[in-house]
Amino acid sequence: MRLRQEQLAAQLERSLAPVWLVSSDEPLLQIEAADAIRAAARRAGFTNREILEADGRFDWRTLSHQAEEMSLFAERKLVDLRIPSGKPGREGGQALRAWCQAPPEDLLLLVTVPRLDRGQLASAWVKAIDQAGVVLQLWPPDAARLPGWIQGRLRAAGFQPAPGVAELLAERTEGNLLAARQEIEKLLLLQGPGPLSLEAVTRAVADSARYDIFTLVDAALAGDARRTEKILAGLRAEGTPAPVVLWALAREIRTLATVAAALEQGVPSTRAVAAAGVWKNRQPLVGRAVRRQGTAQWRRLLCQCAEADAVIKGAVAGEPWLVLERIALAMAGLAHPDS
Repeated sequence: MRLRQEQLAAQLERSLAPVWLVSSDEPLLQIEAADAIRAAARRAGFTNREILEADGRFDWRTLSHQAEEMSLFAERKLVDLRIPSGKPGREGGQALRAWCQAPPEDLLLLVTVPRLDRGQLASAWVKAIDQAGVVLQLWPPDAARLPGWIQGRLRAAGFQPAPGVAELLAERTEGNLLAARQEIEKLLLLQGPGPLSLEAVTRAVADSARYDIFTLVDAALAGDARRTEKILAGLRAEGTPAPVVLWALAREIRTLATVAAALEQGVPSTRAVAAAGVWKNRQPLVGRAVRRQGTAQWRRLLCQCAEADAVIKGAVAGEPWLVLERIALAMAGLAHPDS
């Protein structure tokens, strides 16, 4: 069974599946979901807990040993299996499938992994967990929904936030939900629950925004030039390598050029975007962005990426971050003033 984040609490109230897979790149969401599952397990009598870290040297026979030990001691226990790479490999996949075929009655398996790609979601071990238990994929709120998410957190903490408070916190902590929670906890310590003014938040909240290259790409696709510039500046300040930023921009521009060419050949938009390998939840964003320019313009922008690569490598004179800014703003539909 596959669940959305908002369905987790109700599912835990109804029944506790024998196997859980929690997948996310957002630490806070993954921590909170895993904590909720562990709490439900304790209420159900799974009072013991075994933590297993499945790194490259992990012996997957350890998992089957857990079931064998239970047959001897008959204690209810939660096995907390963490796979940092998200890839258990052949041996790990076989061990997980074997577990799911006959889940031990007195054991509950919780598997936490980073965000899984399309291929991993289609793997046999994920399908086995899907059939035997629950697969939970967690996505952080995007920029448009983040103020609402923070507003809900503030009210749950006992605040009555003034207009603009949630928006300010969203701006200061965008890209870092854990920082948002920490800022709310700090505000609670500083002044306690009750009315929360914009001035109080301005004084108390540090700039905890942490951007990543995928947030940059999405801002450019959305045509938000101001936010694109801000995220790019944040990436530069954090020391993100310029080649990594260029890789993300070039990969997306290559996709846009492919989709634009298909559209010009009469392929329907939804089919063209899907054929380019765009994830379903991003297809509307890419579909809107590709129409801002034609195939020739997207291919020209791809050539600019090649030029940017030469600048970054020192083969051509120029300022790498200025070149990256021009490319990102062009993706957003805005020509750089110096271009």
